[in-house]
Amino acid sequence: MKDREEDEDWIFTSAVRGGETPEKFHGALATPIYRASVYQFDDPISANEIHEGHKPGYFYGRMGTPTQSALESAICELERGEAAIGLASGMSAISSLLLTILKPGDHVLAPRSIYASTSALMKQILAPLGISIDFVNETDPAAWRAAATRQTKLVYAETPTNPMLTLVDLPALVQLAREYELISVVDNTFATPFNQRPIEMGVDFVVHSATKYLGGHADVVAGIAIGHQATIEKIRWHTAKLLGGIIAPDTASLVHRGLKTLPIRMQRHNANALAVARFLEQHSEVIKVHYPGLKSHVQYELALRQMRGFGGLIAFEVANYQRACQMLEKVKLCRLAVSLGDVSTLIQHSASMTHASLSKQHREAAGISDGLIRLSVGIERADDIISDLDQALAC
Repeated sequence: MKDREEDEDWIFTSAVRGGETPEKFHGALATPIYRASVYQFDDPISANEIHEGHKPGYFYGRMGTPTQSALESAICELERGEAAIGLASGMSAISSLLLTILKPGDHVLAPRSIYASTSALMKQILAPLGISIDFVNETDPAAWRAAATRQTKLVYAETPTNPMLTLVDLPALVQLAREYELISVVDNTFATPFNQRPIEMGVDFVVHSATKYLGGHADVVAGIAIGHQATIEKIRWHTAKLLGGIIAPDTASLVHRGLKTLPIRMQRHNANALAVARFLEQHSEVIKVHYPGLKSHVQYELALRQMRGFGGLIAFEVANYQRACQMLEKVKLCRLAVSLGDVSTLIQHSASMTHASLSKQHREAAGISDGLIRLSVGIERADDIISDLDQALAC
């Protein structure tokens, strides 16, 4: 893997320098935070051209700021996309993209194991609009193909999935999308562009909850959509403009700053998570560990092919809900909290927290048992994380 890692070292420089244009800001190396809600025009003609999007510029904060543009340029460079738009949350990015692309009568294919709020968006918002959704076994390319119909417009994937850490075969998904002339969307939040770049594999659009690894410090809520410029601009000038789910300038600045250390943080997240996963796999109180970096993971070979690293998320199972609660009450270093991608290690019980809105039947179909625990491994010393988990698992 060494040669591959050396080939990927460009991302360290791009993460630090992406989106920087000091010549535009009196030499400032950090893009200033533009809190202005309105911008003055030079003349009426320029006012019209900028206002209607025919000429670059800024006129109203809801349509963008220089701070936001810097972030969008930086993430485009990392994800290798044509264009990007920063939005108020990961769900704002997902909903804005899907509502821009889809119309009544369209059909969507999505993974069975999926973020609960994304599932709820599809069922509670898209379905009443006349958009049908089928949730398929994400690990089986044949299942995606079998579920495709003449009405299918879009394939949506998370990989790794939330919370089971299963993988979607991205080359197979791209092949299906091209064969059926479908639009492909991948939530790359868990992997980040450090570990995986779906657009380079042929995927049309990538979405992120920038609240997670991109921001990295549990102090922002933000989302980003990246992909074909025409659609991204339609989001900016139509969907996001009308729905108003914009990113604040201060938030955009924090996410942009987070990108600068993303590769370094992800190296640590990857290494720590692999060490913790190996420890959990050998623990007598742990029934099963879900982590694509383990050789025991059924999709380990696929992970090697399409990922640089395996990420900081682990799911593992203990006997039952009661045993899970006992453990979560004992952790000290690990913090009982939702979300993920923080520099601190976060732990949660999926069935009663992030996936509580799903029916027990839906959770079980997705493999989410009552004893499943999701662990977002931070960048602390790996031995300290392991020691805390060991004492918490002790009878």
